[in-house]
Amino acid sequence: MRIAPQRTVLDALLQIKREVDPTLNFRYSCGHGMCGSDAVLINGRPDLLCTATIADCLSASKTMPNAYATPGVATGNPQDQQPPAFRRTGTATSKTAVSPSLSHSDSVSDSTATDFSATNPTETATVTAATSHTDTPHPTETSSYAESSVVEIRPLPGFTPLRDLIADTDAMFDQIRRFKPYLINDDSSADSSQAAQTKAANAEPASEYRQTPEELARYELLSTCIACGLCQGACPIYAGGEAFAGPAAMIAAARFINDSRDSHRQERLEAIDQVDGIQACQSIRACTRPCPRGIDVGEEMWKLVEAVKE
Repeated sequence: MRIAPQRTVLDALLQIKREVDPTLNFRYSCGHGMCGSDAVLINGRPDLLCTATIADCLSASKTMPNAYATPGVATGNPQDQQPPAFRRTGTATSKTAVSPSLSHSDSVSDSTATDFSATNPTETATVTAATSHTDTPHPTETSSYAESSVVEIRPLPGFTPLRDLIADTDAMFDQIRRFKPYLINDDSSADSSQAAQTKAANAEPASEYRQTPEELARYELLSTCIACGLCQGACPIYAGGEAFAGPAAMIAAARFINDSRDSHRQERLEAIDQVDGIQACQSIRACTRPCPRGIDVGEEMWKLVEAVKE
């Protein structure tokens, strides 16, 4: 099985599912980094399958040691035809008959293909690639990384694994809904009687909800959050199993706390000011790095802390 390094990890997994193991399970939808459904842990870092390329993953592996990679562990196939310059990284497994213990296994060279294997189908899928000595080395790579690199994929931390790379994200969305991620304005919600609701539905609005560009800017970027859960998986508090609603829920709350049209700012701040809410945040800011929408999650969390203190 061959795949070009510029293809995404999602492309690689789809090819594995078609050609190697149709039972491999992973989640994806749009395939363009807009839905956030394919969040996983790639080489110890939260990322989206559809935006992470094989080349980027190998480059990151060369500049930073992989916490999950075990040097010298066999994962490939000595019977595969590879150039002599490639160092073997695996044990004997037939390409035509995949063993049950390595049900996602295949082996090829990095210059034209990538080698994929999963040592534990219920928990992880591993992508292994050998790099030719004749390739131009990365400026910061060491000799060991010049010989081989491993791309390992695991379910996103902090979520209950269901099967293979699929994790249960229901808890995250329950926490997001907990903080009422929708606009609430007293003009339409103060009188809850059925007659008043019917009258308000048929009547023209009394006025427009006007905002200045500065007021719009306070929440506009937050509205692009796709609830992928990467910030949750990167957060050592949430991923560590502590009682914490999580950064994704806090960002959803912040989007409406910062909206000048919403008339329940104080109630929203009180709702997040709980031991499992913003109080659980330790300002580590690990949640900032993986956001695919460019939201500085750590900074937004700090702003929430300051707003609650005020």
